[in-house]
Amino acid sequence: MQQDMKEQEQHVLLTYLENHMEERSDYQGKNNTMPEKQVRELLTLRDEDRDFQKLMLYYECAMQEVMTKVQILNKELMLNNRRSRIEMIKSRLKKPRSIFEKMERLGIEFTVENIEDSLSDIAGVRVICSFVDDLYKLRDCLLGQDDVRLIQEKDYIHHPKKNGYRSLHLIIEVPVYLTHEKKNVRVEVQLRTIAMDFWASLEHNLRYKQDVIGADAISRELQMSAEMVNQLDQRMVQIRERIDTTQSMLGGGSDDYWS
Repeated sequence: MQQDMKEQEQHVLLTYLENHMEERSDYQGKNNTMPEKQVRELLTLRDEDRDFQKLMLYYECAMQEVMTKVQILNKELMLNNRRSRIEMIKSRLKKPRSIFEKMERLGIEFTVENIEDSLSDIAGVRVICSFVDDLYKLRDCLLGQDDVRLIQEKDYIHHPKKNGYRSLHLIIEVPVYLTHEKKNVRVEVQLRTIAMDFWASLEHNLRYKQDVIGADAISRELQMSAEMVNQLDQRMVQIRERIDTTQSMLGGGSDDYWS
């Protein structure tokens, strides 16, 4: 019985990998839509499908919890400073296909336990602000909450990647409460300015295009553009500070909630 189960698992994996290779060749230069059926079948064979769904529920709830926390912080900061710190909040939950492929790249067996132990970016929240200092203010406020635990921080703003990428990355852990359970769940939080997000989206799109002529030259242009984006962000902070100082000297606007 156990041998039959193992053979079934191997068959599913082989089928998946065959489809994986076929679709890689069929969808070059397009949005690659890999099949998820085999991943679900593998989970079912291991009697882990329900456990996987429950784990994803936890990640989804944790993602929503972080988004709510950030939105509340923004409302409070807006009340105190009469301007919104956040332009946009995005979220995403990794699909089973993406989880399987990442674990395959890492050489880790695809099980629910390994997913939870090995990956920290299944639930992701991206916060986009106007100004660089707003990113750090939100970071400090979020991490100052007693139910938020910092697992890892990577500051790609002060220490950008070689290609010019800038962003502030946090891996945090927040509690999720279900009917009879509490679980601490990890969420990746990315904080970027509008300019950083525009650059990162453009760089990502260009990187995945096939057969780009002059790719090295384009990479150099993107690095130069990243530095220009950084200079623009710094300049915008300086302009805002001048405006704030002027308003403060003139007495500012009305603090009346109903005005």
